[in-house]
Amino acid sequence: MMHDPDSVIVAPATPPGVSGIAIIRLSGKEVFEVVTKCFRGSDLSRATTHTIHFGSIVDGETVIDEVLVSVFREPHSFTKENSIEISCHGSPVVVQRIIGSLLQHGASLAEPGEFTRRAFLNGRFDLAQAEAVADLIHAETDNARQAAINQMRGGFSAEIRKLREELIHFASLIELELDFGEEDVEFARRDELKTLIIKIKTLIVRLMESFRDGNVIKNGVATVIAGKPNSGKSTLLNALLKEEKAIVSEIPGTTRDVIEDEIVLDGVRFRFIDTAGLRDTQDVVEAIGVGRTREQLKKASLVLHLVDLAQSTVDGLEKEAAEFQASGVPVIHVANKMDLADALLVRAAESKGFIPISAAKQTHLKELEAEIVKRFHIEKVKQGDVVVTNSRHYEALRLTSEALERALNGLDSKITGDFIAMDVRQALHYLGEITGEITTDDLLGNIFSKFCIGK
Repeated sequence: MMHDPDSVIVAPATPPGVSGIAIIRLSGKEVFEVVTKCFRGSDLSRATTHTIHFGSIVDGETVIDEVLVSVFREPHSFTKENSIEISCHGSPVVVQRIIGSLLQHGASLAEPGEFTRRAFLNGRFDLAQAEAVADLIHAETDNARQAAINQMRGGFSAEIRKLREELIHFASLIELELDFGEEDVEFARRDELKTLIIKIKTLIVRLMESFRDGNVIKNGVATVIAGKPNSGKSTLLNALLKEEKAIVSEIPGTTRDVIEDEIVLDGVRFRFIDTAGLRDTQDVVEAIGVGRTREQLKKASLVLHLVDLAQSTVDGLEKEAAEFQASGVPVIHVANKMDLADALLVRAAESKGFIPISAAKQTHLKELEAEIVKRFHIEKVKQGDVVVTNSRHYEALRLTSEALERALNGLDSKITGDFIAMDVRQALHYLGEITGEITTDDLLGNIFSKFCIGK
């Protein structure tokens, strides 16, 4: 539940834990009055914007810490409100005591994303740009950083606004026709409207197609390592991560739960997931692990299907490969323990599309990594590139495209203008949801609740 828009909110803007410095952020109409009550230094009420002031934060007569106070006067701040940032020493106790003193003097603890929500409501940027703030904070690759920066600077929003403005022009003409319905006039030429809708649909499809790469850039690739017990899944996980993450044992069924970690390959974040071996078992705990493996396979973006080449036959390789291919998820077949297998079987595995490796000896791991990257190769995101990375935006674009398709069908069928106007209005609605020109409290609450406290 967000606070009254005139209230002063406060929160730490830096992560919890010990650090050299910490930053505490405040925003609100009466922020100078609140901070002045516990700040000993220059008169903040007379301070000009974008200035820094040295002093102490006190609790009564007790000095909590010596600080630097940065002043931002409306509208020249992140929230476009009067704002203050307090730089203090990074002890959790110091941060807690300072925030406690500010709360006593009239501030309220900010909800997650409340600063960015105020910035959006005050017109600092639109909703798509606001969401990019969170994406930038959580960016783990350079591609993710650049995509978030491009969106935050309004590249994606500009595309959406342009599409919407063109539709609004024709929508207004159709609405005007409805007002003169009895006079049988046509203000919006149907051939021009059809050409416009086809053009907009083409642009929307291009944006939707970018989501495949955008989703990988933002969320990474969930890569499940799966196969029978003792095929070397945990050894492969450790080899890829270059650390002893999973327990390795000769005993089949050692891995009974999902183990995962992330690495970046060629600018793409891959989340490797080691799973319990796939087999029928009477062991209750292992059976739970096998069930979790099957659940992970349903959610995977890529599967590394691992077989123990030393214990396999050509027929066995073909049968296992067919079972994994049937799942519909992109799969790379990996023949492990090539160092223990017959050379003829290694060549047979290669001919069947398997990549032979030895996870224990780290043989051919570079070849495996190259194939993994090849499946999800993404061009480097450049300044100005428009890439859809947000599933909410993708869904809105999909619904827009469907509404425009209905409008096109209506034009071809020569239906009346009121039905065409209805479809065009729906398209405008979905485009407006992306940038926040059309919002609900539930939508905003859902978006900003996922932000950090202090942002």
